Amino acid sequence: MTTAVRGAALRLEAVSRRHGRPGRGATALDSVSCVVPAGSFTAVVGPSGSGKSTFLQCAAGLDRPTSGTVRIGSTDLGGLSEAALTRFRRDRIGFVFQSHALNLVPSLSVEENVVLPLVLAGADPADERVLVRGRELLARVGLAGRGGHGPATLSGGEQQRVAVARALVTGPEVIFADEPTASLDPESAGLVLGLLRDAVRVDGRTVVMVTHDPAAAGWADTVLTMDGGRLR
Repeated sequence: MTTAVRGAALRLEAVSRRHGRPGRGATALDSVSCVVPAGSFTAVVGPSGSGKSTFLQCAAGLDRPTSGTVRIGSTDLGGLSEAALTRFRRDRIGFVFQSHALNLVPSLSVEENVVLPLVLAGADPADERVLVRGRELLARVGLAGRGGHGPATLSGGEQQRVAVARALVTGPEVIFADEPTASLDPESAGLVLGLLRDAVRVDGRTVVMVTHDPAAAGWADTVLTMDGGRLR
C-alpha cells in the first residue's frame, strides 16, 4: 500500500467520477488531484454543476469514484468493503449537511442526536461518559440545557450547531460540511462557521467545506475552485 503524504489528512489522486454508460454519460469529476493538510480548513467553491458536491461525496466515501484513489490519513477508501467503509465514516469522519432533515433524526432528542455516532458504534446511551460528552458539546455550541428538546423546537441555525456538535463527538480525522450555511441568516451562519473554525484551531481537526458563498469561503485557510469537474 502506498504511504500517505506526511501531514496530509486527505489526498485525492487522479479521481474521476462518471455517470451513465461509457462514452455516453456525464463526467462529474475529471482527474482531480489535491492534498488537504491535517489541521486545516479548506473551502471548495464553484458554480452549480461544477462538480464540488461530487468532490465531497467521493472524498468522504459517500460515493466511489470511477477511477483514481482517495485516502484519508493512511487509509485507501477504495480498498474498503462497503461494511468497512460504513464503519470508517461513522468512526473517523464527521458530517454537516445542508438539509436539516439529513442532519438530525426528528424522533430523537437533541442530546441523543449528538451522541448518535457513539451509540451506533456500540456505546451505551446511558453510560455517564456518553452523557457527559453530549452535554459538553452542546455547551460548546451554545445550547446547554437544550439536550432534552426535540430538533423541531430549534431554529435552523441551532439545528446546524447541533449538527456540528454531532460531527465532533467521535473526534474525527476530517469533518465534511456540504453548504452548511446555505439556508441560514448571516448571524446564524457566522456562529456555525465559527464553530467549524474552532474545530480546526482548538481541536486540530481538518474541515473540508463545499460552499457557493464567498463570505463563507473567507473563513477557510485554503479555497479550491472547481469548474467543469476540474480544479482550477
